[in-house]
Amino acid sequence: MKRIPPWTVASAVAAPVFLAAGCALAQWRQPPGYDPVRDTISALAAHGARDRWIMTGALVGLGVSHLITATGLRAARVAARTVLALGGAATVAVAVFAQPAHGNSEAHTVAATIAFTALALWPLVALDRSTTVALLRPAPSVVASSVMMALVLSFVAEIHGGHRGLAERAAAGAQALWPLAVVVAGRVAQRSRSLT
Repeated sequence: MKRIPPWTVASAVAAPVFLAAGCALAQWRQPPGYDPVRDTISALAAHGARDRWIMTGALVGLGVSHLITATGLRAARVAARTVLALGGAATVAVAVFAQPAHGNSEAHTVAATIAFTALALWPLVALDRSTTVALLRPAPSVVASSVMMALVLSFVAEIHGGHRGLAERAAAGAQALWPLAVVVAGRVAQRSRSLT
């Protein structure tokens, strides 16, 4: 098994921290009327949002964290790391192509679609029957991708509904946490192997 460097743990931890802290702080700065159950994360970084730099920076941090994690997650297949990196790059693009104050940005929608899809599918691409990393084996990989894709589809189904913010946060949260789980499992497998 290829070694997963310690800095990969830091980048994997940073991803959910950027997402959670960015959402919490940006929501706190919004005027009354912003509802995290109803309103999207993108609305926090949209043109016209109060202190939009907070969520914009958090999205960039989240995307860069995924890119760094993909670089260090050497226990996973190259194709899986590439898909994870694509999800990270697309997350940065979500921040770059912010939603307008009113209406929708096509570039933002395309970037978000690529990010959500890549981050939901990379565990399936990572599936490896021969690995010693438990979370890269077939059953966990299939379950992780299935759950994350179901969460993404629930967000799509709710896109014009009153719970789209909640659905988006559930999907984004799961996608931010899974790389951390895989990195930790990889480091545990690595440590166990060095003890034998």
